[in-house]
Amino acid sequence: MAQPAPRFDPLAREWSDDGWDLPEGTQDVRRDVSDERPRSVISWNRSPDLGFDRALNPYRGCEHGCIYCYARPTHAYLGLSPGLDFETRLIARADAPAVLARELGRKSYRVAPLALGSNTDPWQPVEAERGITRAVLGMLRDWRHPVTITTRAALIGRDIDILRDMAALGLVEVGISMTTLDAGLSRAMEPRAPAPVRRLQTIAALRAAGIPVRLMLAPVIPGLTDHEIERIMTAARDAGAQAVWWSLLRLPHEVAPLFQDWLARHMPDQAGRVMRAVRATRGGADNTSRFGARFRGEGPEAALIARRVHLWRRRLGYADRLPALDCTLFNPPEGRSPPGRAGKAAGQVGEQRRTRAKAGTGDGDDDNQLSLF
Repeated sequence: MAQPAPRFDPLAREWSDDGWDLPEGTQDVRRDVSDERPRSVISWNRSPDLGFDRALNPYRGCEHGCIYCYARPTHAYLGLSPGLDFETRLIARADAPAVLARELGRKSYRVAPLALGSNTDPWQPVEAERGITRAVLGMLRDWRHPVTITTRAALIGRDIDILRDMAALGLVEVGISMTTLDAGLSRAMEPRAPAPVRRLQTIAALRAAGIPVRLMLAPVIPGLTDHEIERIMTAARDAGAQAVWWSLLRLPHEVAPLFQDWLARHMPDQAGRVMRAVRATRGGADNTSRFGARFRGEGPEAALIARRVHLWRRRLGYADRLPALDCTLFNPPEGRSPPGRAGKAAGQVGEQRRTRAKAGTGDGDDDNQLSLF
């Protein structure tokens, strides 16, 4: 794994042979977890191509180590490398449940679905030890606050008891992220994420418990995984997924050289072809950050992928959208929610979604709900 210097770091690091004959890049890769005491845990956004305006991430960094992860550059803000540091030097936000309670309990708070897992996976392996995500989820259930989830971790099955309670009240939907059905390719690209078959089993387990599930077909990698679109959609539908959202590979900042380094090491014969296919959907560049194009790309190749997803969504009987989450049940401590406030807020959220749908990309379906992995 490459270890580029953080882009805000004035110092550069270069490998130098010290005579011990260790292979270049040999490093201590043991996981290191630090604690952060945040003043706020809700992240707000005004992006026109996201279907939510607030998110919470219990951790910074992600052990899954997905080489294509668009969140890697966020580690540079901490003075850490988006490379190996991102997957080994983790930040746990142990006070997240208490801080979230304080934020949701404010009289000025207006309820709308909270996105859990927009920047890193809330159920990555460290969660089995720390339990921060479970504590957050339990609080959201107790306060009847709606939540949308994105994960690729089988560990979410541990919390089916909470999710089942929330689903019965229309408070939760879960997106399970899948990139490929090829176990070997998955192990190479997503070294510590559950195998594709485990993710399909997770979909089935969640649906058996009555929890709404969306397939997150992401990222579609032109020239590498795009030929699997129909197979993945079929397998997820057979496992119980009810709707599908998709996005193309994104390579912001340091992710572009990291991904290209990975291609050169793992599949040198295909590297050039894959990058040509990626650039064909990005106007000749490695990445497009422009709203309206960053998730779906541009050009005839991107349009063809969008058409394929649209046709197979119809052919497989996927719903155009999952049922809207209930924003009227929110019950903060001490009953400080004024009558009618939640209903008004829910109406505002609905209007925001309609506005974004008109301004966003896609084929007219309500598939701009989540933006992740």
